[in-house]
Amino acid sequence: MLHTHSLAGIVDVDGLKYEWELRREPQWSDVDGWKGMTVALLQKDTQRGALLEFPPPKRLLKGLQRGRLQINDAIVSRGVRAALLAGWEPTSRGRPMVFMVDADGN
Repeated sequence: MLHTHSLAGIVDVDGLKYEWELRREPQWSDVDGWKGMTVALLQKDTQRGALLEFPPPKRLLKGLQRGRLQINDAIVSRGVRAALLAGWEPTSRGRPMVFMVDADGN
């Protein structure tokens, strides 16, 4: 099931449930220019979250109008797997880990 226009949801990755929530849509910053969306992750019943920071959409960098927000369960699932491979340990304690996601969602 895809959550194309949802701002939050739950995905199942390898039998574990991960809650996700859109924290920031792409936006303009006078200092940094365009910044992409940010998605917060938390494995159910654990302590340490993760933040996925996506690059800004190419259309914004080209000066075109904003399109539809592109977030769904498949993108979030790929982000969860990438964060786990990069060292995110949801059961550990501490501040949320921040991961930069490439344009392909990895």
